[in-house]
Amino acid sequence: MNAVFPGSFDPITSGHMDVLTRAARIFDHVTVTVMHNARKQGRHLFTLDERLEILREATAHFPNVSVDSFGGLLVDYMARQETGSVIVRGLRAVSDYEYELQIAHLNRQIGDAETVFIMAATRWSFVSSSMVREIASYGGNVSEMVPRASASALRRKHADVYEEREAELQGQTTSL
Repeated sequence: MNAVFPGSFDPITSGHMDVLTRAARIFDHVTVTVMHNARKQGRHLFTLDERLEILREATAHFPNVSVDSFGGLLVDYMARQETGSVIVRGLRAVSDYEYELQIAHLNRQIGDAETVFIMAATRWSFVSSSMVREIASYGGNVSEMVPRASASALRRKHADVYEEREAELQGQTTSL
């Protein structure tokens, strides 16, 4: 049985990787799919191509994982998959469950697509892409919260902020 793990992955986090690792053990093949919406263009930190590149690098060690993208309804993407494929969604907290349950019901109603929920490990329950982006925008250390590919991409994207912060920290160390 195959699975599709959809999301915006802007960027992929350690929580995503935790869910993906477990999904890759359960399913024969998992396709990590960057869902993109032309109407939301410009709202992401990373372009679609950058997100795909980050994902390919972060998932390269999985023999049964591939990366794809799709613009449109997830149920339309699922209709193109092998019969019996399921949607995998990660959950961090009860608030995620309420939202994801509603989406799962809609996907089943309009496209007969089944959803399997995988709880993120407790240590990642507080990590979200939006929080990671905010911390990185101030030059904060996100290396524990994201795979190496995401950390490198965030550092490149915010190079000026990281350089400024490191210079400040260096100055504080030398003045002590």
